[in-house]
Amino acid sequence: MKVSQLLHQTPQSTSRPKMSPNGEAYLINPSAPEGPTRFPQARLAPSSAHRTMYISGTACCRPDGTWPGVTTNEDGTYTLDIRQQTAAVLQNIDNIIKGATKGKGGIHNVIDSVVYVLDMKSEYAGMNEEWNKVFATRECAPARATIGVKELPDSRMVVEVKAVAVVDV
Repeated sequence: MKVSQLLHQTPQSTSRPKMSPNGEAYLINPSAPEGPTRFPQARLAPSSAHRTMYISGTACCRPDGTWPGVTTNEDGTYTLDIRQQTAAVLQNIDNIIKGATKGKGGIHNVIDSVVYVLDMKSEYAGMNEEWNKVFATRECAPARATIGVKELPDSRMVVEVKAVAVVDV
């Protein structure tokens, strides 16, 4: 069966929960265990006059130049905290959306995301813990892919998130 057919099946075969600010979540098997993180298999953007916002890969760096989740060691190397960095990245995305929409939108307008993580084995669980604090259920979370990468643009980064949001401007 094609994905387009799955997404348009009757509610008995595909769950269509209540609408959240980022559209409808589709769960092919809503009674299946959630797993280590919360995100739907797909998200249908709301039908409206909203605009689509494509948010570039975002790091934890703040506008003032500080790096949450980064400790500089005496030898010049860094100790990186995935939880602090993930929380800061999601806050930065929220700030980007709020700034672009003059406060009318925020992180919960995100409908799709790609998370890039340096070490999936050691960092995935910590990233998910912070993700799940922001997106408490699959019904409100954006669709998501998580990709393990060899390196990120700055050695102080352990996570980067690219996102798409549907906003009212």
